[in-house]
Amino acid sequence: MTSLPRTSLLVSLLTLGGLLFAGQASAQSPADWPKAKPVNIVVGFGPGAFTDVIARVVAQKLGETTGGNFIVENKPGAGGNIATGQVKRATPDGYTILVHSVAYSVNPSLYPNAGYDPLKDFVPLALGPRTPNILAVNPSTPAKDLNELVELARKQKLTYASSGIGTTTHLSMERLKAAAKVDITHVPYQPAQAVGAVVAGHTSMSSTSMPPAVPQIKAGKLRAIAVTSAKRNPLLPDVPSITEFGYKDFDDYTWVGFFLPAGTPPALVERINAEINKAMALPASKEKFVSLGMESAQNTSAQFGAFLSDEVTKWAAVVKSTGAKVE
Repeated sequence: MTSLPRTSLLVSLLTLGGLLFAGQASAQSPADWPKAKPVNIVVGFGPGAFTDVIARVVAQKLGETTGGNFIVENKPGAGGNIATGQVKRATPDGYTILVHSVAYSVNPSLYPNAGYDPLKDFVPLALGPRTPNILAVNPSTPAKDLNELVELARKQKLTYASSGIGTTTHLSMERLKAAAKVDITHVPYQPAQAVGAVVAGHTSMSSTSMPPAVPQIKAGKLRAIAVTSAKRNPLLPDVPSITEFGYKDFDDYTWVGFFLPAGTPPALVERINAEINKAMALPASKEKFVSLGMESAQNTSAQFGAFLSDEVTKWAAVVKSTGAKVE
């Protein structure tokens, strides 16, 4: 086997090393992002889901403010786990971003093998807008508030539609049932269908996020009972919070989060976090969020990380106490 002369070998190694370093620096330089190539924004749910809506609003604004090319890719399935697995395996160069919901913090406790560690396999990039869940009934249901609903459930068999097994809309309602000591039968639906089920009278009530419920409430096709946050929501200021009825420690939200694969350089994380915060703070973005009953606040990666850690712990305890699981 013929070997290269030492000088030629050294030059080749230096050239190769220089190319690798240049390529790495180009991909990971905060100053260059996002000009090197299109940024792939992978959404864990299908088109039309509120997670998808938020991703597209932010992607459009990022394109306008940075001049980069942002492509939204929907990768639904397994409660967002398929998209999560895809992004987990991506190069940590800032050009693949995961957009997920609160299910990101629930799934590792809910599934036998979600395929990721929520606190180790990703960098929490930015917390997007969030919305409390909302309890609503068909107008034919006699209950006018949460206390009346609980009393009604003690007298007759009621059912509730949620956005699916293991979603926070399901788990919040199970928490309420345990606190109120009532039995209301759970009927899981796809997120887009849960509100329709109670409007059509297939179930007595629904527990969903606010975006799909608000239009039906304003149209008089649903009666809002309570929101699951500690305070009332500005979009429906006449609807009481669940804490007003004496139920403590309820501050349950459906939220959107942005994540990067573990190993993404901190300086790049900081740059992208700043751009996402800027995009979410634009008047057009905030107006869209409010129309969905959602609100956002500026936050750093570290702040989102602390929030995420609390959410993982909280929902793991709820999953355990309710016995919820997905095979």
